[in-house]
Amino acid sequence: MYKTLIRPILFKFYAEDIHSFVFGSIKLFSKIPGVPAIFRLLFNYEDKSLERTVFGIKFKNPVGLAAGLDKDAELFDELANFGFGFIEIGTVTPKGQLGNPAPRAFRLIPDEGLINRMGFNNKGVVNAKNLLEKRKSGIVIGGNIGKNKATPNDRAVDDYVFNFETLFDVVDYFVVNVSSPNTPNLRELQDKEPLTNLLATLQNLNDKKNTPKPILLKIAPDLTNEQLDDIIDIVNETKIAGLIATNTTISREGLTASEERIEEIGAGGLSGVPVRKRSTEVVKYLSEKSNGSFPIIGVGGIYTAEDAIEKLNAGASLVQVYTGFIYEGPSIVKNICKGLAKQKHN
Repeated sequence: MYKTLIRPILFKFYAEDIHSFVFGSIKLFSKIPGVPAIFRLLFNYEDKSLERTVFGIKFKNPVGLAAGLDKDAELFDELANFGFGFIEIGTVTPKGQLGNPAPRAFRLIPDEGLINRMGFNNKGVVNAKNLLEKRKSGIVIGGNIGKNKATPNDRAVDDYVFNFETLFDVVDYFVVNVSSPNTPNLRELQDKEPLTNLLATLQNLNDKKNTPKPILLKIAPDLTNEQLDDIIDIVNETKIAGLIATNTTISREGLTASEERIEEIGAGGLSGVPVRKRSTEVVKYLSEKSNGSFPIIGVGGIYTAEDAIEKLNAGASLVQVYTGFIYEGPSIVKNICKGLAKQKHN
């Protein structure tokens, strides 16, 4: 019903407006007694075969919600009712910021993709912390952290440290985001020297905690094999917990949308089906070259159980959805989990 009736109506409106409308609707309906239980009944799928422990955390299933949907940690308890094994909030920055000017989110419907240039719009890390302190569900929460647009790269470490310290007591794992294409010069932090310094600083702080939290790095799909080799070296050197592969791409190769439409949209990160193949290639390369020495969360174009299985077979320990949730609707996690369980039992 979602894809045939609801989605065509939603897709008639500007993407960011619909995002706000759907968020507000879920929030409102979830306050009605009994509705959260109905959501769980409709959209949850439980099976012992889906459980797994990765970087010391037990997940009820391997399908998570990627960062970007619940930027400000406003809906994680409500979204937990849709069957996710974990939810990643953010990207959050030390200070709240408006992000890039609208319009900044665009659907490529024939390609089943999205282009966004949101620019880390969020209300700030302290706001997210205050909301996470009120967590009611037992959902595993990841905190995706970034730097403010106004912070120069040579001071970026300070922003990440502030985020890390602020969120430490309210999230289960961290994700260092240096791979968004929508903050000027951010991807330069993926270069070996600044990235090693940043991750080593955070891991040193982490090691001093009574109970350290897993720190992951989220990388772009546009890195060369040589750069991916550097990433493997950095993970092993800094001893962070693992990687998330991948963020959105700046590539526009292979799209069926017209060149005029692509030019009209302009800059931004492309997600969804168009990035599926490349993100799987990156997962596979990292897994094979590292001999599986650290966990990888696979993300990029996961819409079906087959897509998730492809990422897991490539070497991912967990997967995340984002654009697929928008295109496939609230049954996506249940459908993927059913497919994964069926494969396990066959």
